[in-house]
Amino acid sequence: MSEDSSLLGFVSSLGGGDPLRVEENLGDGYVRLRVLEAERRQAKHDIRCVEDVLIELLRNARDAGARKVLVASAREGALRTLVVLDDGCGIPEEMQERVFDARVTSKLDSVHVDRWGVHGRGMALFSIRENAESAEVLASAPGRGTAVRVVCDTGRLPERADQSTWPRLPSRAHGAGAESLGRGPHNLVRTCCEFGLESEGACRVYVGSPAQVVSTVVARCAAAPASDATGARRAPTLLEELAASPGAAALAEAAGRLGLRMSERNALRILSGEVAPLANVCATLRASRDGRREPASARAGAGLGRPVGLSREDSESLARSVTRDVRALGERYYFRPCGEARVSVRDGLLQITVPIADDE
Repeated sequence: MSEDSSLLGFVSSLGGGDPLRVEENLGDGYVRLRVLEAERRQAKHDIRCVEDVLIELLRNARDAGARKVLVASAREGALRTLVVLDDGCGIPEEMQERVFDARVTSKLDSVHVDRWGVHGRGMALFSIRENAESAEVLASAPGRGTAVRVVCDTGRLPERADQSTWPRLPSRAHGAGAESLGRGPHNLVRTCCEFGLESEGACRVYVGSPAQVVSTVVARCAAAPASDATGARRAPTLLEELAASPGAAALAEAAGRLGLRMSERNALRILSGEVAPLANVCATLRASRDGRREPASARAGAGLGRPVGLSREDSESLARSVTRDVRALGERYYFRPCGEARVSVRDGLLQITVPIADDE
C-alpha cells in the first residue's frame, strides 16, 4: 500500500467524511475544511457593514435549528453591540473559540443556499471577528442554545445612518405570493425583517433593546417540561433559564451573563410589566400594514409581566410585621396567631397567610 493511500485511509477513519474536502476532524461533528473546499463555498459577499454581521449571525442561528432568535441592539458612541440569543442546538464548550477560526464548520454535508448566498463554508464567524472589535460566544451548550456578542466600531465597519425606521409591507396584492418589503433604509431592523419573512416557517425573530429582549424572554420563554420526547430529563435552555430568574437581582445577573447588561431597577421594571415584550418581526410588520396599533401577541403580555420576587430578608421582615399586627388584632377578636406568617408571590398576587387559633 502506498504512503498516499495509507494517509487517505487514516483521514477517512477519523469519521470526518471525504478527505479531499476535510483537513482536520475536530470531533462533535465539526471539521476544518481544506482551503479549496472553503473557497468553493464562497459566499455572495464578504462582511462590509454591520448589517452583514447581523445576517450571518441570524443564518447561523437558523441553521442550528433555532425556533426563537432574539436580537438585542445598542449603540454607545461609535460602538454598535449586537447580542443574538437562540434556542438552537448549541456549541460544545471546546468549540466555542474554534468556531471563529477560518474554515471551521459543522455543515460539511448541509450547505444552505438562500437569498444571501452560500452558507456553510466555515468563513462567516471568521470574517465577523476579522472585521469587528470583538466577537465571542458568551454561553452555549449542546441542546441549550447560544448567546453571541459582537461589538463593531462603526467608524471602521459602517452601518446605515437611519437605524430607527421600520420597513413596511405593501398593501395586500390581489395575487397570493411571497411577502416582500417596500422601500426603506436597509438597516438592522430591515435585516431582521427580511430574514424573519424568509425563515418564518423555521423560526421567529425578535429585535429590540436589551431590556425589551429580556422582557420578551421572560414573557415567551417559560420552561417547557423537564423531559424530552423520550422521557429523558433535559437541562433548561439558556432562554428558559433566564426566564426562570427568581427576582430582579437574579434576572439582572443572569441577563448580564448573556451580554444583556442592565440595572436591578430595570430588571424590576421588566418583572412588573413596565417593559412590554416584543412581538416577532413578521407579526409587527403585518399589524402595521393592516392598520393595527400593535400585534395581539404584544398586547396579550403588556402590563402583566411576571410576579415580582421578594428577597428572603424582605419576605421574613414582612412576615414578622404581619404576625405582630395579627397578634394585636387577635386581642380584640379572641384569636391568636399559632405560627409565623407565610409570604409568597404567585400568579400576580402577593399572598400572606397567617395560621390562627381560638384564644382560650
